[in-house]
Amino acid sequence: MILTSFFALLALVLAVISPILIREMSEFITEFPSYIDKIWILLQPLIERIQTQFGLETNDDVITSLQPYMGKVAQTSAGILKHLMSASTVLFDFTLTLFLTPIVAYFLLKEWPKITDWIYSLMPRDHETTLKGLLSQIDKKLSGFVRGQLSVCAVLGILYAIALMIAGLKYGFFIGLMAGALSIIPLVGSIVGLLVSVMVAYFQSGDLTYVGIIATIFLVGQVIEGNLLTPKLVGDSVGLHPLWIIFSLMAGGAIFGILGMFLAVPVAAIVGVLIGFFVLKYKKSTFYKKTPVKNKKKAKNAK
Repeated sequence: MILTSFFALLALVLAVISPILIREMSEFITEFPSYIDKIWILLQPLIERIQTQFGLETNDDVITSLQPYMGKVAQTSAGILKHLMSASTVLFDFTLTLFLTPIVAYFLLKEWPKITDWIYSLMPRDHETTLKGLLSQIDKKLSGFVRGQLSVCAVLGILYAIALMIAGLKYGFFIGLMAGALSIIPLVGSIVGLLVSVMVAYFQSGDLTYVGIIATIFLVGQVIEGNLLTPKLVGDSVGLHPLWIIFSLMAGGAIFGILGMFLAVPVAAIVGVLIGFFVLKYKKSTFYKKTPVKNKKKAKNAK
């Protein structure tokens, strides 16, 4: 019943948004090369300034000086595009995932109590209560983060899509949903959505006032997310300071790339639970509570 309800709702949502989304995606892909050309034209004054500053005579000299860096960028981009353009592999992976997901989900839902009971049976009897308490805290933080973050993504995507369409931005529906989907990684969705929408707004109208309106939509979205959506939907389930989240995202991205950024906050939440447990144990230890020798002597002398 759970799986049927979920896939029925998913199919209904896709049936509603797919025509608009596919149309805007195809238009965006078609016109993307022209946006690159316009960006290159806008960068011409900067390139000329670089030529004057470093004594480079032509654009070829600039390109030659940037060649070592461009080679690395081109190599990385080629690898990404090669992976994305392998249509047969993507289609096979998508079909396999589509087929296996409901099967795996069914058996996980059905067997989850048995799995947890089996794990609990392997715990040392003397430490079972402590380990169950830790696992319970970790489960609460992870489940709260996943459910809350997915809800935040859905609400943000809908709000951005509707607001950008009302504002008349080309591909506004696609950009809004993309920004909402990328919000599964904190901060990434809003930043990417803001940059793409501002670029499209500028090339669409050339009016800085209109660009400011589009940027304001994302700024208002950030205010709504930070002050309403995240506190209500995620709440204190994760219990991480924003600075700690930023550091964890930076570390995860540096080590494992996009996957690391996706897993950074859940891993940081687990680390937070373990650190809190060890700090609590430390404060209960005799090493922490032991009275210094000097204070003991003062106490005896006072008596």
